Amino acid sequence: MYFPQQGDYIDIHVHGGTPASGIFILESLMAHEEKIPANTPGVAYTYGIHPWFLTEDNYKQLLLSVESSVSNPEIIAIGEAGFDRLRGPSAKLQRSVFEEQIYISEKIKKPVVIHCVRAWEELLAVHKKIRPEMPWLIHGFRGNVELAAQLLSKGMFLSFWFDFVLRPESGILLRTLPTDRIFLETDGAEVDIRTIYDKVATDLRLPADELKSIILKNFNRWLTG
Repeated sequence: MYFPQQGDYIDIHVHGGTPASGIFILESLMAHEEKIPANTPGVAYTYGIHPWFLTEDNYKQLLLSVESSVSNPEIIAIGEAGFDRLRGPSAKLQRSVFEEQIYISEKIKKPVVIHCVRAWEELLAVHKKIRPEMPWLIHGFRGNVELAAQLLSKGMFLSFWFDFVLRPESGILLRTLPTDRIFLETDGAEVDIRTIYDKVATDLRLPADELKSIILKNFNRWLTG
């Protein structure tokens, strides 16, 4: 099992990533792919049911796969899991399967990585219903200040969509947020996580090394709840 070290860049959400010196990646494995996590230096894994690949025919098998896989010590979180109004099965099935994954998260004491597209009411309703103790991390966030504040008020962390955070205007949002709730990611895109850190450090008027230390502390807090 590998965790980030002081001075590492942390790429909190990756698909098909390749580790590099000084870069720790959190690789997202999806239950429908049936991939097995490897013991690879600089890499840890999440495992969950992405709503895009969820159907009435496969949801029982996918839930069994999650239940049987997430005790693996290489898997440090559940996800990505959540809601998508633009793609995937019915809202009812998405919610049912998402709730089951949250119950698994609470049982095994591992945090969650969230995928949410235009379904914030549904997400917040589940949070209110279950009142989870394990923290949730919203991956690919590109919302406004009001939405960010609402999610942060529930104890969630925000990881910013790589394309959004590289835009000049993203700095306005970043400067309104507490730095102890933020993460950065590439989502497996052809972009260097170091470039993203440099942009955000400039926006926040921080040295890059200080931003790395902040995000490492956030990682440890998110992981342990």
